[in-house]
Amino acid sequence: MIFGRLPDHLILFPTREPIDAGRALRRTIPFENGDLEIWTAQSQSARQHGRADVFILRFYGNADRADRWPALEAEMWNGRAVEIWGMNYPGFGGSTGPARLARIGAAAIAAFDELRREAGDVPIIVYGASIGVTAALHVGGSKPAGISGLILHNPPPLREMILRQFGWWNLWLLAGPIALQIPRDLDCIANARASRAPAIFLLAKRDEIVAPRFHQLVVQAYAGEKRIIELHGAHHNDPIEGTALIDLNHAVDWILGKPR
Repeated sequence: MIFGRLPDHLILFPTREPIDAGRALRRTIPFENGDLEIWTAQSQSARQHGRADVFILRFYGNADRADRWPALEAEMWNGRAVEIWGMNYPGFGGSTGPARLARIGAAAIAAFDELRREAGDVPIIVYGASIGVTAALHVGGSKPAGISGLILHNPPPLREMILRQFGWWNLWLLAGPIALQIPRDLDCIANARASRAPAIFLLAKRDEIVAPRFHQLVVQAYAGEKRIIELHGAHHNDPIEGTALIDLNHAVDWILGKPR
């Protein structure tokens, strides 16, 4: 009773106030007797051609919202015909609450399954940032044949972070029970070991929230082929831009060039 729901309150920061989504379009899918909110946006190339050549399923950070980004991110893919699908976690934005860690994995699978039905044979890349990596890796480990690749930005192995970073000062009496409440489907290490799709790791070298030593635990566990892009001088929430964005697009070429 003392520790019930404590990880949810410590990790998740849901908001519901309106956000200007620009030209992104809102859609919902049924999820656990409610709705899961997804925001979509196409690049200019996709709009001109009337179709996307690649879909990107996007999972954002624990204090962020999908409303904010798809319209802005659609043009960062080097002129590709791209369609972004950004999912709001349960309890965030227009997705039905409550906000619970235990609901993120199932919501991620529901969003992926809906996108897979719509995309048909078009490649899907699953892109997670921060806690969004836990959702992306759950999809990667659960749907190995359904995705073309993963982009994993500052991966947080939640259990290991809680135990190693915060356990020492309370002799693990508090950190231990909290770590045990992290849902299995959000275990980055286990899901990395189960994932076989090619992956791009974007690693901020000055990450002040998820220390780089924790990034490396996920990188080392990842079973599939991987490319690492080190973001020198970058902090946890810094955008991907400049030479890092060029490197990311080259790595996406590598993913899309893989046999399917």
